Amino acid sequence: MAKLRFDKRLTRLRLLFHSLGLSCLGGAVFLQVLVFKDIATQGYFLGIENNPVILQLEVGLTVFALIYLVHLYISTIRSIP
Repeated sequence: MAKLRFDKRLTRLRLLFHSLGLSCLGGAVFLQVLVFKDIATQGYFLGIENNPVILQLEVGLTVFALIYLVHLYISTIRSIP
């Protein structure tokens, strides 16, 4: 019975990890499209964040997205026979 609860919690944690990771990667792709659009229309991109809390959150999510991307890469490589 205890093992069943542990498996259920582990499954939920895994789902949360993948949901947050894919959201971070999706946000990165969306931001890259916006940057390329600005460069194509204006010739440059200027991004300034004055709020240090938001800046730290963005840096943290970027590090998480990098870790998640490495995790996906390693999982894919290991699954190839």
